[in-house]
Amino acid sequence: MNGALPAIDAALIEALRGRGFDARAVATGVEARDAVLALLPDGALVSHGGSTTLRQIGVVDALAESTRLRYGNAEWLAEDDTARRLEIRKRNSVFADVYLGSVQAVARTGQVVGCDKGGGRQGPYVWGPSRVVWVAGANKIVADLEAAFRRVYEVALPLEDARVRASGDPSGSSVNKLVVYEREGAPGRITLILVAEPLGF
Repeated sequence: MNGALPAIDAALIEALRGRGFDARAVATGVEARDAVLALLPDGALVSHGGSTTLRQIGVVDALAESTRLRYGNAEWLAEDDTARRLEIRKRNSVFADVYLGSVQAVARTGQVVGCDKGGGRQGPYVWGPSRVVWVAGANKIVADLEAAFRRVYEVALPLEDARVRASGDPSGSSVNKLVVYEREGAPGRITLILVAEPLGF
């Protein structure tokens, strides 16, 4: 990434908290990983959507190796039957105690924007799990909602499309589900950990 990263400052944290998001700031991906793991109660069913950010900071590996948590993704990935796998994935996402992921843009106005091709992440973000934890690098911070939409289409989509095609899926990616998180009405439900490093798309 060229140039300095956007600042994670008090005004941004205040704007996010003013909209009901439990916003926190950390300096590194390692600190973000530790902060995420500290939010997961013993025995909790923890699931997540596909996330380059979570993989980059080591959360996915930590969940796979954990003996104190029930890792929901491992359960559906272990199922060979396609229909059964989808049902387990749905159940373990909606009924997760904690659902983890990232978003595509964080506006200084306090609004957050997420998008998906299939919607598998936005569903649990919107409703279901009692706790949602997002991790986002400072590269995803933008001025306002208009800039957030531009980032989705001009930055996040091309990078994700290239990643999907490189993985062997010629259909690539697309923005089929686009959600603006204006505010969270349930205090403490959504925690957003902002990291002073470039992470994800």
